[in-house]
Parts: sequence; C-alpha cells; structure tokens
Amino acid sequence: MSFPPVERQLIVFDFDWSLADQDSDRWVFEVLAPKLRKKMKELKKEVQWTDLVAQSLIELHELGGTREQIEDTLRIMPFHPAMVRGTSALKSRGKTTFFCLSNANIIFITTILKSKGLENLFDEIVTNPAEWDPSGLLKLRRRIDPSGPQHECKVGCSPNMCKGDELDAFLKRHGPEFDRIVYVGDGSNDFCPVLRLRKQDVVFCRRYRGLYDLIRPYEEEGRLHCQVQYWTGAWEAEALLDQL
Repeated sequence: MSFPPVERQLIVFDFDWSLADQDSDRWVFEVLAPKLRKKMKELKKEVQWTDLVAQSLIELHELGGTREQIEDTLRIMPFHPAMVRGTSALKSRGKTTFFCLSNANIIFITTILKSKGLENLFDEIVTNPAEWDPSGLLKLRRRIDPSGPQHECKVGCSPNMCKGDELDAFLKRHGPEFDRIVYVGDGSNDFCPVLRLRKQDVVFCRRYRGLYDLIRPYEEEGRLHCQVQYWTGAWEAEALLDQL
C-alpha cells in the first residue's frame, strides 16, 4: 500500500492504545494502587470516566501517592519503539501537521511524550485539562465542563468531549483544507471523527478494539467515505506511516 504524495497533510493521533501501547488512566492505578483500579472497574458504568479518574487521583493522593511516583509510572508505560521511529521519521519529512486528540489528560500525555523524546511531535494537543497542585495532587477535569453547555453528539462520544466536533474545530483553526487527513485510532470514541473524513482521507484502525468493531460493518456496506488500513502491532503502524 502506498499513498499518493501530497503537499499538506494532517495526522491525528488518539493517544491510549493508538500512539501508546497502554491506557494511561488505567496503567497509573494498576501500577500504584490495584485496589483503586478494581474500584474503578466496578464504578465504570455508574460514574463518567474522567470524573472517576479525577476522584481516583484524589484517593491515590490521600493514600500517600506522590507526583514523583505518578511521573515515574508514566515514564515506564509501554510505548513501542516502532511508534517512536515511525512518527519521528514522518515529522522529519515535513509537510505533515501532527494533532493529538485524546480522552486522557494533558499531564499524562506530555509526561509520556517527553520521556520518549517526542515532546515536540505535536503541533496541538486537545485533551482533558489537568494540573499539579503544590501538595502533589493531580487535579483533573473534563474538557467540557459538566455545568455548562454540552455537546450534541449522537454517535457515542463521551460527555467530556466530542472528538468529531474537536476535529472540525481544529480544521477551522488551521485552514485552508488539508490535502489528506490520516486518523490513527483504536477506540469507539474515535468513530465519530472517522465518520467525518473524506474519500481522500484514511483511517489507520487498530484491530480487535472498539473502533474496529464499529468500522467493519460500515466498510463492508460501503457507508464509510474514507479509506481504511488496519494494524495490530506498532511495527505494522510504522510500516503504514512510512508510506505517507
């Protein structure tokens, strides 16, 4: 598979299980507080996920969890060298704008990127806001404040963010139109932006996760406008990135 050369290309990365080889929210608690991780699993259907992570971070802090422990845990989170290579090579070729669109949070993402030497990879990161307070508590909140106007997505985006709306807003901020958009994703919340892609665009969909299950029937029925390329391991994603 090779893609025709273009002058102006956008690549959009989801973070957890797409760029990184783990889920950052779950990883922190699996490593530092498995009992809290178990509690999160039990409460997942009752509490909005970003709120649940925020509450769990407070509980971790109360248990004595420190900023240093969280940062160290993020630095050792699985992140495949092939993905570092593939993204760095694509960035070095120029002509491509990099956009991270994630339901994780800005502290987790930037800490991990810096540990991999990728702190300058993205032109923009859109995610949930978070900041350290002086006591070492990581204060996390939803990108869309629950007390204000909510998005109207009917595709299935989580309340904290509609990724389709966020992609559209990014495209308006960064006009004129990109010749090609490449979307790298894995989760069900990546389906909404993928549905908004054009025929010259392509999704690099990770197999056997939520997005894969949603995309396949659409692709088989010819209801998807964009092209689809599937990958399982980061070494396969690297091969796709090398074609761009």
